[in-house]
Amino acid sequence: MKTNYELRYAAHPEDAKAYDTTRLRKDFLIEKVFAPDEVNMVYSMYDRMIVGGAMPKTEKLHLEAIDPLKQAYFLHSREIGIYNVGGPGIVYAGDQVYELDYKESLYLGSGEREVYFESKDANKPALFYFNSLTAHRNYPDKKVTKADAVVAELGTLETSNHRNINKMLVNQVLPTCQLQMGMTELAPGSVWNTMPPHVHSRRMEAYFYFEVPEDQSVCHFMGEIDETRHIWMQNNQAVLSPEWSIHSAAATSNYTFIWGMGGENLDYGDQDFSKITDIK
Repeated sequence: MKTNYELRYAAHPEDAKAYDTTRLRKDFLIEKVFAPDEVNMVYSMYDRMIVGGAMPKTEKLHLEAIDPLKQAYFLHSREIGIYNVGGPGIVYAGDQVYELDYKESLYLGSGEREVYFESKDANKPALFYFNSLTAHRNYPDKKVTKADAVVAELGTLETSNHRNINKMLVNQVLPTCQLQMGMTELAPGSVWNTMPPHVHSRRMEAYFYFEVPEDQSVCHFMGEIDETRHIWMQNNQAVLSPEWSIHSAAATSNYTFIWGMGGENLDYGDQDFSKITDIK
């Protein structure tokens, strides 16, 4: 197996205004989330969230304590949320074993134990996408499926944003320190997410787009409401969203995305909205 990681530093919104396409993609886009028998991570200075993916194919993959953590165990002082977006898989957390099927999720609290990822079928490998944040205490591990989610149905086909927001690893479902994760599924014929635009200055966010057809793309919008930028993305890619930035997208097809947040509070509704007509 192989573990890859990189550091991403925080950007001031005044500086980000001058970024060209290459710099925007370098600082915010995470192009390679999955590769066979690799664990890939980005350690972000936005609330020190780690965004990553593991694709076990021919071997069991270890969630290693990368050097920036300065700890013996990845979860020594961290919590993690994991989604399987591939074939059936298994997560080992210390003595506990969790089976995750497609679109099922798992919360692991902090603690000194090793974590491993494994696929049940090498021909249909599991794809484990994860977000991890610092934790001030331990909360119990819990597997969460869509049946457990708090679901909000929003939008309409007429406005191209009919979608179900599945709030899964959130404080209405289970206790966490600061991690909040969910999965938004867009209905056929709908392409817009997260409109009207908003920011939440007390939390940063990461988006992971999947179920994007091979010949289609997603255009992710970021930046301040009066100074927006865009990043074109493909299937199974992620993007970092600073606390000062909107986070929305439109695509050439419907798709699904996983959102993950970390910061000062767990209030999903703590958002500062803007009018759609104010976007520039």
